[in-house]
Amino acid sequence: MDAATAAERLAALTADRVDHRFKGLPPDADGLTLAELADEGRNLFTGGFTTPVLALSAERLRHNLALMETYTARHGLAFAPHGKTSMAPQLFHRQLAHGAWGITLAVPHQVRVARDFGISRVFLANELVDAAALRWIAAELAADPEFRLVCYVDSVRGVELMDAALRGAARPVEVVVELGAGEGARTGVRTEADARAVADAVAGTDTLRLVGVAGYEAQVPEASPERVRAWLRRLTGIAVEFDKTGRFTGTDEIVVSAGGSEWFDAVADVFAEIPELSLPVLKLLRSGAYVSHDDVHYRRLTPFNRVPEEGALEPAFRLWAQVVSRPSADQAFVNAGKRDAAYDLDLPVAQAVRRDGTELPAAGIEVTALSDQHLWLSTGPEADVEVGDWVGFGLSHPCTSFDKWQVIPVAEADGTVVDYIRTFF
Repeated sequence: MDAATAAERLAALTADRVDHRFKGLPPDADGLTLAELADEGRNLFTGGFTTPVLALSAERLRHNLALMETYTARHGLAFAPHGKTSMAPQLFHRQLAHGAWGITLAVPHQVRVARDFGISRVFLANELVDAAALRWIAAELAADPEFRLVCYVDSVRGVELMDAALRGAARPVEVVVELGAGEGARTGVRTEADARAVADAVAGTDTLRLVGVAGYEAQVPEASPERVRAWLRRLTGIAVEFDKTGRFTGTDEIVVSAGGSEWFDAVADVFAEIPELSLPVLKLLRSGAYVSHDDVHYRRLTPFNRVPEEGALEPAFRLWAQVVSRPSADQAFVNAGKRDAAYDLDLPVAQAVRRDGTELPAAGIEVTALSDQHLWLSTGPEADVEVGDWVGFGLSHPCTSFDKWQVIPVAEADGTVVDYIRTFF
């Protein structure tokens, strides 16, 4: 897909009309396109938006995008942020504009979304043995010489299934051997001997091409800087061995990839140790949560906490809900719940209370539980909160924040909404 067509597809997202499908948007905007609504520059708090409503900070988005661009450039890393954290084509293209090599995805449906919006490089950080999906990918590769997809393999059986599905394909599918993070971890080969066996199985096909090695270091059991770096050195060691034994014949570069959102400092350090190989090395980082960051899980575990001189990511999400019940002095309820707030890792965090245009810290307010459409708030003696107040919440885990909202307003610091992000899950 050429750039003009991709731009048309992105523009079509904002041509979608506001209606009942999109929660939180102003009822009196029904019939307007998202582009027309953005042009109105409505205020998130006074422009008719209804609660609950999830918003992204325009300022913090810009900051996070720029920070990871400079970080990866400084460390000589290519960058394929994990798109499953957002599944928002508008954000994909903003990341590409900030120097990303491509987009990382997890399942074939996500690849279809990315392709429909002109993404030409995809790293599929998962095994792929679905015959129908493989045939579709083969057709995409045949139709578009600029399309590149790299995916995991971790078993001889998987290689056999891929080979059977891809017989007759015009171009081979590029694969990397996935090294598992340890016993009891997720996918990936457990030993170097297993890695060799999988690589040799790939070499025995015409439908696949081995281009590198990869893995996910956040799955290292009892992860610590020492354990993660030791695992990363196993990964890079396999790449070095495979190069010496000629297993990368037929490729133009060697892909070595890792890097979730918790240990990318370790990835940068160890990838810098890779010796000169017979081919150029694409050192591919895949951290994705950075684009929105979060207020609990990744804020606590971000590598920038360990290397503060590199900068700091900023949480960009805030969920606004309204107090609908205050049945006792120590309890309140707002009208957001499991359908609206990420809760799979940590509960939302009350941050601010708005009343009559004034915003104050949410002192003495704690989320204790979620129902389908209520957050349960414990309110201490210092809590100043009344029925009708808007309460702003920080969230944990971008993946399950984005997947609950089809349209997300992007607001400047004064509340002016300047854009609307469409998501696909």
